[in-house]
Amino acid sequence: MYDVIVIGAGPAGMTAALYASRSNLSVLMIERGAPGGQMNNTAEIENYPGFDSIMGPELAMKMYEGVSKFGTKNAYGIVQDVVDHGDYKEVVTEDESYQGKTVIIATGCVHRKLGVSGEEEFAGRGVSYCAVCDGAFFRNKKLLVVGGGDSAVEEAIYLTQFASEVVIIHRRDELRAQKIIQERAFANEKISFMWDSVVEEIHGNEMVVTGAKVRNLKTNEVHEESANGIFIYVGLDPLSAPVKNLGVTNEAGWILTDDQMRTSVPGVYAVGDGREKTLRQITTAVGEGGIAGQQVFNFLEEHKEASQNTTN
Repeated sequence: MYDVIVIGAGPAGMTAALYASRSNLSVLMIERGAPGGQMNNTAEIENYPGFDSIMGPELAMKMYEGVSKFGTKNAYGIVQDVVDHGDYKEVVTEDESYQGKTVIIATGCVHRKLGVSGEEEFAGRGVSYCAVCDGAFFRNKKLLVVGGGDSAVEEAIYLTQFASEVVIIHRRDELRAQKIIQERAFANEKISFMWDSVVEEIHGNEMVVTGAKVRNLKTNEVHEESANGIFIYVGLDPLSAPVKNLGVTNEAGWILTDDQMRTSVPGVYAVGDGREKTLRQITTAVGEGGIAGQQVFNFLEEHKEASQNTTN
């Protein structure tokens, strides 16, 4: 029986585990992949205090090293369900079942798929959602980047160190990314833009992507855009299916909490990008993790006092 089970080892989950373990609580952190979450898919981070610039995987490792020092136990697993038994919670993975007095949900979110023909077929064969992971495979190649927010434009800039040409395809006539990121993209000679356009199909041969069918939303004109790879950044979807039975999400699947990271289920907290909120950044994730880590300590202390008073 752990005091706290943290589901997810992104910046929010790791910070929550750090604060809880420093409060002398027994903590189990369950992660389905490498610690760091979306940081592992991020090239250069320039807006995290204390660093002018740092690579995402490097920051992830620094955070993980800090968590490990204070006794947090780690387990690998894909969480299938979280069951509320009142005084304790049960976290069920594919292979194991764990019990904790409290649970902190830090499952985050994933890149949304376009849902077009060829996307699934060519995943890993030219279709990617991670420039850091796959960019080096496209040296001197032409790439398409779909999207117009921070992630799309930042990753397009990152890809120019490998690609010969990067075309950003965006469904609007202006980008949604921060102005400083836009300016860097506009100044980059390798980047061009295809405005008011959407990808309707992804094409390829028996081996790899060869291009995409692109439609202009204003003229309805359709053309084939040749490319060796397509990187997709069109939004995020929460990874909240494992906690659906708790009834703590809205219709879209985002987890609802108050400003103390408490869900509607006593002893269950949520932090990070899986929460319903407006800003999803490493800094906000870390702040939420710190709050939740302290809140579980307060929760357990209050229950300990109540139990002692009942006994007395």
